[in-house]
Amino acid sequence: MYSVNDLLVEFPGRILFDRIGFVINARDRIGLVGRNGAGKSTLMKILAGIDRSYSGSVAFPKDKTVGYLIQERSFTSSKTVYEEAETAFEELHRLNAESEKVTATMLASTDYESVEYTKLSERLHEITERLNMMGGSHYGEAIEKVLKGLGFERNDMFKPMSEFSGGWQMRVELAKLLLSRPDLLLLDEPTNHLDIESIQWLESYLQGYPGAVILVSHDRVLLDNVTSRTIEVQQGRLYDYPAAYSDYIELRMQRIELQNAELKNQQKEIAQIEAFVERFRYKASKAKQVQSRVKMLQKFDDIGIDSTDNSRMVFRFSPARESGKIVVEAKNVAKSYGEKKVINPFDFIIARNERIALVGQNGQGKTTLLKMIVGDIPFDGELKLGHNALLGYFAQNQTEKLDRNLTVFETLEQIADSDTRPKLRNILGSFLFGGEDIEKKVSVLSGGEKTRLALAKMLLQPINFLVLDEPTNHLDMAAKDVLKNALLHFNGTLIIVSHDRDFLSGLTTKIFEFRENKIRQIDDSISELMDRRKNEELQNNIKNNQSSEEKELSVNKLQYLENKEREKVRRKLEKNVAETEKNIDEKEKLIANIESLLENPDSLPNGENIENLTATYKKYKDELDTCLHVWEEQQNELNLFLSDSD
Repeated sequence: MYSVNDLLVEFPGRILFDRIGFVINARDRIGLVGRNGAGKSTLMKILAGIDRSYSGSVAFPKDKTVGYLIQERSFTSSKTVYEEAETAFEELHRLNAESEKVTATMLASTDYESVEYTKLSERLHEITERLNMMGGSHYGEAIEKVLKGLGFERNDMFKPMSEFSGGWQMRVELAKLLLSRPDLLLLDEPTNHLDIESIQWLESYLQGYPGAVILVSHDRVLLDNVTSRTIEVQQGRLYDYPAAYSDYIELRMQRIELQNAELKNQQKEIAQIEAFVERFRYKASKAKQVQSRVKMLQKFDDIGIDSTDNSRMVFRFSPARESGKIVVEAKNVAKSYGEKKVINPFDFIIARNERIALVGQNGQGKTTLLKMIVGDIPFDGELKLGHNALLGYFAQNQTEKLDRNLTVFETLEQIADSDTRPKLRNILGSFLFGGEDIEKKVSVLSGGEKTRLALAKMLLQPINFLVLDEPTNHLDMAAKDVLKNALLHFNGTLIIVSHDRDFLSGLTTKIFEFRENKIRQIDDSISELMDRRKNEELQNNIKNNQSSEEKELSVNKLQYLENKEREKVRRKLEKNVAETEKNIDEKEKLIANIESLLENPDSLPNGENIENLTATYKKYKDELDTCLHVWEEQQNELNLFLSDSD
């Protein structure tokens, strides 16, 4: 168990955490949520031991490990991907060495009752537990499994790290963290550099993770499927909910409604008491009652209302003229960089009002195809935009294209025409830039603020054909919901690249799937596509990718299930025989009693006669014969089963 008590973090003019506290249990799955700037990353760094600028206590058991995924870092490794991932097992190698040393010391000892021997035994147990959690000697298979899950092909694993982009190198960092299996796993936006399939794999991995997990993410589906507890950080306070994200939203609203109702009732009661005091304050006959009510007023506790930040981006696309029926027509389009083919020859047509999601692993050519469509890069083949197609393009690096030296207001003013210039302050206000914010330089804006500004800039011109490459990067969930709602009401054609399953759900009508250097057009929803891919992966693993150990485990499991089933059958057969034998005993006792009565008719009970007794005797004899016949069959069946088992 990990505990945080009385944590205080303050900056000049602002308290980030106002003496908060909470407990983390060994298998907790916690989603850490809050608006950008609320302090989520700071809290993660405090838990990781990186940030110590606080008062209060952070108490972790000394034998437990903490792992933290750092988002911003530079890469200088000269190792291959596999070798870099293997560095995650430095602790395993150290523990193996210590295990051998402790074992040797114990073998050399002769005093098995000593305190020293007991301590060595306890330490060896701790080491063994930790080694088992880390996978023991099978780490090679674990490395390949995790790297593959995060999108690396087997031949990629033995290439130098330097050949990969920063995003792919971040995947290796994530792989190292997962492979090291810390007791407390801290993940701050782990899906930033992952595609949908890798996110789905990570989700499954975290569900079965043996330690505790704290997760910061703007991926609602990931939070819902992984976490079972949500901690909200807001305006210096902490709220703990025993639920995943979507349920937390409901519980939070219920809590605020309850607080508001309690506050309303309290204020009503206070008003009534104050009215009584004011009315009878100067009447001697009511002095005692007045004094009693004054004391009642002093006993009321303040009812705190969870503060809610209701500021929301307002996003509506400007109306535009309708395009022609065909928005994009492409024939035999292809793209290569030198000898490397990124997109093989491909034909497609995009019709008016179609909504297309481009999905697939990073590096398969999704962004390349978007750049070809908008004319940013040369390519082979023919591609043309249809009649009256008014293009709006949000690039993956759109925020980097903003002029860092301009202010927020100047960024829009630079491209505004005479009609939109008077509306600039209102437009910026709709994107949460109010007051002095509009005079901020672009260089000081956060990632989320830059994304909102880039979206606002795109709004200034009428658009009927939207091409969006990762538009939700750096947006919090509230802003993503607003953007999605605007896109749902967008009266035009949409092509979008996104790895956010919740964002894409219900937004698109067609998928271009990039897989194994091919592009397939399919009519599945995102969830249907992911379910199919998951099933395919499962079948492939069963059919082709089981290691010898996994096969042995499968055989052992099958044998175990067979033995379990045989044991179940054996018990049932034996139970049937025992029950029939019991029935035979009961029938024989009844028959013996009747025979005794028939031998001595004078002892018959009142109302009983020889005829009735004889009929009952015959009935029991017939039932006994039947039981004996059934027992014989059951016993033969049991003997046959036992002989087969031998």
